[in-house]
Amino acid sequence: MALSELFLERIVLQEAIPQDRYYAGLPVVQHLQKAGALRFTRPVTFLVGENGAGKSTLLEAIAVKLGFNPEGGTVNFRFETAGTHADLHEFLGLGRGVRRPKDGFFLRAESFYNAASYLEELQKQDSRALDSYGGVSLHALSHGESFLALVENRFQRPGLYLLDEPEAALSPVRQMTLLCHMQRLAEGGSQLIVSTHSPILMSLPGAEVLELTQQGIRSVPYEQTEHFQVTRQFLQDPDRMHRLLGLGRFANDQKHDTMD
Repeated sequence: MALSELFLERIVLQEAIPQDRYYAGLPVVQHLQKAGALRFTRPVTFLVGENGAGKSTLLEAIAVKLGFNPEGGTVNFRFETAGTHADLHEFLGLGRGVRRPKDGFFLRAESFYNAASYLEELQKQDSRALDSYGGVSLHALSHGESFLALVENRFQRPGLYLLDEPEAALSPVRQMTLLCHMQRLAEGGSQLIVSTHSPILMSLPGAEVLELTQQGIRSVPYEQTEHFQVTRQFLQDPDRMHRLLGLGRFANDQKHDTMD
């Protein structure tokens, strides 16, 4: 997919963000203040970084600017359980491509239960409301199963899909299932922007990984992300990592208590 074929090519900071905003000090916001824009160049873009880097705040701002419900769903979802989203979207402009998405969805892990409840209410008014979600109440499934049911059944047409930490409810095996769906969507003409901590997801071939740090935002191979490196180090030698974390002392204390 060429750059001109992307639904969303860039986000632009249209005016300076007041320093009294609580998110003004986030690394991603600081980067936007300096660079003025953030470009997307691939059908799938991963936003990665440490907690507090601003990944979810940025994704939320993009979603709200595009017209999605702040708590998740399509542009037609109309519900609010807590008006806690930031007003960062008010300072952003969107650089859209020549193509227009035929569909879209904002999957927000932390408030997905609320979105599923909203669908339950719609089902009471329209018996077909759940047809495009697998025909079964998402509350009747486990948290992880409901995530995959959404992606498998609802994410079909070429669209713009924003996913905020979709791995939250998924086992490693199910993350690989989601990985396959992401590939399917990208090959079918969709664009995905994903905030994640999962080294499994960010390994998607052909995707761009944007790492958010205090130094700014840079495009990196997923093997160079801290998520991948720390996970690999831990799995290669968990005992060493336990010792570095001081966990061995706890185990020894327990052993001595048992012997006494």
